[in-house]
Amino acid sequence: MTAQSLPNTPLLFTPTKLRELTIRNRIMASPMCQYHSDDGGPNDWHMMHLGRLAIGGCGIVFGEETAVEPDGRKTHSCAGLYHQSHIAAYRRLTDMIKQHGAVPAIQLGHSGRKGSCHGAIEDWRPLTVEDAKSGLPPWQIMTPSAAISPPRPIPPKEMDHDDIKRVIEAFRTATKRSIDAGYDIVEIHGAHGYLIHQFLSSSANQRDDAYGGSLENRMRFAVEVSAAVREEWPQDKPVFFRLSAVDGKGGSWRLPDSIALAKALRAVDIDVVDVSSGGVTGSSDMPMVPRIPAYQASFSGRIRQEASIKTIAVGGITTAKQAEDILQAGDADIIAMARELLWNADWPAHAAEALGVDDPFSYLPTGYAHRLRLREAQKTMDINQDQNLIAKSLRYFLDDNTSS
Repeated sequence: MTAQSLPNTPLLFTPTKLRELTIRNRIMASPMCQYHSDDGGPNDWHMMHLGRLAIGGCGIVFGEETAVEPDGRKTHSCAGLYHQSHIAAYRRLTDMIKQHGAVPAIQLGHSGRKGSCHGAIEDWRPLTVEDAKSGLPPWQIMTPSAAISPPRPIPPKEMDHDDIKRVIEAFRTATKRSIDAGYDIVEIHGAHGYLIHQFLSSSANQRDDAYGGSLENRMRFAVEVSAAVREEWPQDKPVFFRLSAVDGKGGSWRLPDSIALAKALRAVDIDVVDVSSGGVTGSSDMPMVPRIPAYQASFSGRIRQEASIKTIAVGGITTAKQAEDILQAGDADIIAMARELLWNADWPAHAAEALGVDDPFSYLPTGYAHRLRLREAQKTMDINQDQNLIAKSLRYFLDDNTSS
């Protein structure tokens, strides 16, 4: 009997169904930017990175945030799905992920005013004209409100209604390409201070048109993008939306706003809200979110309960017990992990063992599982053997007996 069919399997290892898609467990490898793409396209690095996560036992494996247009990237080395030529390379990844039992998922996004910069190792330092000399030219970033955007070598452009329509269509086109690339889940990135989040937060959005001012107006862009993606995505497969439950230190977007947004997303048939936090700052009295274990799970629980929508908890979750407790408390439907999986890509299999799942090796590739089961059987045999007999056998091999 496999772990998946046990009657008393922990919630973390109970399969879940989203529309017609069945996921083998509730563990999700969260999107993690890699800064290794070639003009947006994936390469062998991504095959290795995502392959580690797929064979480790996750139910869902996300690629990194993937820009819907070239200027929607943060850096020149960020992922994108803005060329038809990208599709075949991404298909290679999705085929591999499916082969190892996980569900391939893609997160579509746009950097907005956070674009035209260096990568994480350089703390996202803005690109300058000097960088252009080494093949990294800056580009004009777009933003809901140019006047309050951070300065750039090329002045930012405040989006007009044509820009808004064009970006929505870019999300629509990238969604179609994601289908062709073999993905089973698409997520819209509306968090972490990127373009959609910039429209949502009054700390970044000071427009006075239909996309600014009231909460309903500031949510309009997020809802229109979501409706466009849902319209193109197969009806038998789910759409996720990642939001920042609250802004960063000094921000203005609060948990009641996220609950209202989640209700609006549910109304356009978004299936799951992926609950993160931070990304926009300001001058209010809002403190930094404390980085304690599972620090965003309570946000996820509130949104799940008050908006009546499935949620994902992410952030500071490192142990099997933490993950199981979050699910048992009703604070989430799925557990997402990022850096912990970088440290231990086989975390799901180890978590299955920690929670007493029968045959935790079943979450690993067949060849791995076979060898590990043999080792486990040998360990049990050794424990049950007569210790005097073991000592006698060892002495036989260690004694200097060279006679033939």
